[in-house]
Amino acid sequence: MFGVGGGIIMVPLFVWLIGLDQRHASATSLIAIVPSAVAGAIQYAVAGHLDIVVGLIIAAGGIAGSLVGTRLLKTLPLGWLRWLFIALLLVTAVRLFFEVPSRGADIVLTPGVIAGLVVLGLVMGVASGLFGIGGGVIAVPVLITLFGASDLLAKGTSLLAMIPTALTGSVANTRNGLVRPLDGIIAGVAATAASFGGVAVAFLLTPQLASILFAILLAIAITQMVVRAIRDR
Repeated sequence: MFGVGGGIIMVPLFVWLIGLDQRHASATSLIAIVPSAVAGAIQYAVAGHLDIVVGLIIAAGGIAGSLVGTRLLKTLPLGWLRWLFIALLLVTAVRLFFEVPSRGADIVLTPGVIAGLVVLGLVMGVASGLFGIGGGVIAVPVLITLFGASDLLAKGTSLLAMIPTALTGSVANTRNGLVRPLDGIIAGVAATAASFGGVAVAFLLTPQLASILFAILLAIAITQMVVRAIRDR
């Protein structure tokens, strides 16, 4: 529905329902994102709401960023990075409430836009590796608010970009012994099946309602991360 991998939901559920610690939950969530992102991207592509070139440019930065993020996940205390991420989500949520995307808008590539998309991929990849999310929670609102994409185009392109990003991070996490493969496979299969309904609902929503609902999702994610950060302290 929102063009995100679902890690915002999966990570806390892995922690609360089956007792994984933060690092294993993030790593396992990332591998579960891959099949659902593939299924979602295909559905948006069939409907004509996917920019392959933009997705690949973002993915180039995302691959590099995910390698950095997974290395930090293995070694770095996550406290201050988590608060920076919370601040980023908060600013994004506020902007979505006041900016309604045009459903027919495309991204015009210029040298500056290409550089910006690579930077977006880097940020998306680092967040993906660190927090076990696909990065769509960053990519979708940024593509809408800064690059002028329509909401459906942003969602489809985000899902495409997160496939190589999540794959790269998952390989690194597996080598680091942080992935619970069976848990990831079960969650990934269920998420893939549910993605068909999510994409169908996305096509039914107006751009304004879609933005408001996405902002609410971000608010839920912010609340989760704040509570977790306070508990960790």
